[in-house]
Amino acid sequence: MNWRLGRLLVFEMRMLHERAQVFSLAWVVMPDHLHWLIELGPQPLAPLMQRLKSRSAIAINGAAGRNGKRLWQKGFHDHALRNDEDLKGLARYIVANPMRAGLVRRIGDYPLWDAVWL
Repeated sequence: MNWRLGRLLVFEMRMLHERAQVFSLAWVVMPDHLHWLIELGPQPLAPLMQRLKSRSAIAINGAAGRNGKRLWQKGFHDHALRNDEDLKGLARYIVANPMRAGLVRRIGDYPLWDAVWL
């Protein structure tokens, strides 16, 4: 995985957070997908994801010298959480994805993740 390109996606996620479009609780950028636990801001999920995918594709394709190449699949998978779901447990599950995928032995060895509780 190209960590530099992954950081471009992280930058776009943080920009949405800093602009109060979303509150990021936990995330991990995997080699071929993203897990992102968020609390929505004023914008609905679909336009928010479109903005993230568009801006990150422009940045990543530009840095990689790939003009116009499709980076993201169409659509996205989402799951609305109930009030009684364990957010910290879900955050731990999300950030542990690189270990379950065999990419690292410890989550601290993987550079593309964060969680507000960890």
